Amino acid sequence: HATFCIVIVYNNVIARLRRLPSSWAEASQDLGAGAFTTFRRITLPMIATSVGAGALLAFALSFDEVIVSTFTAGAQTTLPLWIFGAIRLGQKLPEVNVVVFAVIAVTLVPVILAQKLIGDAGRLHK
Repeated sequence: HATFCIVIVYNNVIARLRRLPSSWAEASQDLGAGAFTTFRRITLPMIATSVGAGALLAFALSFDEVIVSTFTAGAQTTLPLWIFGAIRLGQKLPEVNVVVFAVIAVTLVPVILAQKLIGDAGRLHK
């Protein structure tokens, strides 16, 4: 399951790294910063939003992929499989509604926080 999710985060981070100017890292190293300091002070803050977006996408897709959950869960019952089974059999629908509402609320909180943190920087300029 981690293999399935890591690709999503990887694609976001690689896309962001390709858009970063390499001159910033070179300037940091010219000013005496080591590789770790350059990564921590220059690269990591610039890719932090792509890592966060990739994590949110990976969570949403892993939660949504019932087929992948079926194959990777083994003998355990995961939350997506429990919801799918309860809806399919028509059992415990009020409980399913409460759980789904809680999942949607927990999922929306990081999205709203990310939007507040990004602010006007994330909007397209015309």
